[in-house]
Amino acid sequence: MPAVMTVSAGQQTLDVHLRLAKPQELKRWHALVARYHYLHSSRMVGNRLYYVATIGEQWVALLGWAAPALKCAARDQWIGWSAQLRHKRLHLLANNVRFLILPGWHRPNLASRVLAQNLKRLSADWLRRFGHPIVLAETFVDACRFQGTCYRAAGWKVLGKTRGFSKHNRTYRPNGQPKWILVRPLIECVSEYLCAPFLAPLHADSKEVVPMVDVNKLPLEGQGGLVEMLRQVTDPRKPRGVRHSVATILAIAVCAILSGARSFTALGQWAQGLGAEALEKLGSKRSTPPSEPTIRRVLQRIDPEVIDQHIVGWLKELIDCKGKAIAVDGKTLRRACDSGTNAPRVLSAVLHQEGLVISQIPISDKTNEIPKLREILEPLDIEGSVVTADALHTQKETARFLVEQKGADYLFTVKDNQPTVRQDIEELFTEDFPP
Repeated sequence: MPAVMTVSAGQQTLDVHLRLAKPQELKRWHALVARYHYLHSSRMVGNRLYYVATIGEQWVALLGWAAPALKCAARDQWIGWSAQLRHKRLHLLANNVRFLILPGWHRPNLASRVLAQNLKRLSADWLRRFGHPIVLAETFVDACRFQGTCYRAAGWKVLGKTRGFSKHNRTYRPNGQPKWILVRPLIECVSEYLCAPFLAPLHADSKEVVPMVDVNKLPLEGQGGLVEMLRQVTDPRKPRGVRHSVATILAIAVCAILSGARSFTALGQWAQGLGAEALEKLGSKRSTPPSEPTIRRVLQRIDPEVIDQHIVGWLKELIDCKGKAIAVDGKTLRRACDSGTNAPRVLSAVLHQEGLVISQIPISDKTNEIPKLREILEPLDIEGSVVTADALHTQKETARFLVEQKGADYLFTVKDNQPTVRQDIEELFTEDFPP
């Protein structure tokens, strides 16, 4: 969806649309930049996005974003990250490599407004194209030619000047052209975010909402911490050749899942993004994380019921269930059984807002979900909470258990297979709650 802004041209106001360049337009985009940009080059390195600002059918401005500078002393000092964290998190930065107002379209405030509008959509576009957001934008302005006025007007921060070096193969050579260094945070507290031991989840607009937790706020070390709890799990591996403890591997897996990882590949990628400080917090004695195959092999050999008991117990101590909305729902775990056998079923209690499973029990083939609801909620303190469940649990005994014994409220579904209850509800709402 192209962004729209309004700029004035004398007594006229013009609607400027900003959008990504279409694949068939890239040849024209490169040709215009090579012709009119003072560098006469459209070359960009790494992941790239090309933008076009238009008025009607006319192109008025071109913008190009690419990989950030590998090293920049002023920027790195302003962020405050270590060389190791910079190497692992540099992909969260993007460099405005090209910005060109085309000839005949110089208008007051046009450049700064186009730039500001571009920043509003940059992170979301990058996420859709490359799978991760952008949290900090940077650019370098030739100090001999420009003062970076449009960047300053769009809220960019000047960090100083470069020393005037250019990268040539693996070395840097002086070029005698120092540049202004400007940055623009796209999130609040960007320095704290980039320097944190664990990357906090950034919630983007998406049809599929994956529950995520900021691991930095969880008790990982010390008494009652996640690592100490996981040290109680028996390591199924032989001691010889073990480089990472089972507690560290399980802690990485738990934190990665809480951060939104939903596959072995995602677990491995999350682990590779950990720095030395994060690994130390997770009980590791090594500066490098375990690989994806190591994490996968350990998880496949660990008894899932044992892990579930430990993790759920740890989460119960962290989260107060009182006064919260709790969903009780049964699921069939497809592709979790051998051919010729029934797929296992589980009943889970999940916090609505946090999306966290606070209790989970298996359902055998000889029973169903109805008696299991009492079993799953019995040990939980849910006073003042609202329990939701599907029509299967619309039972008198279940409602009485929740209200009289647990001090909770309920929200159940009533279908046509309970005609008397449905009629009573319709009559109640007709008399007491008229439209």
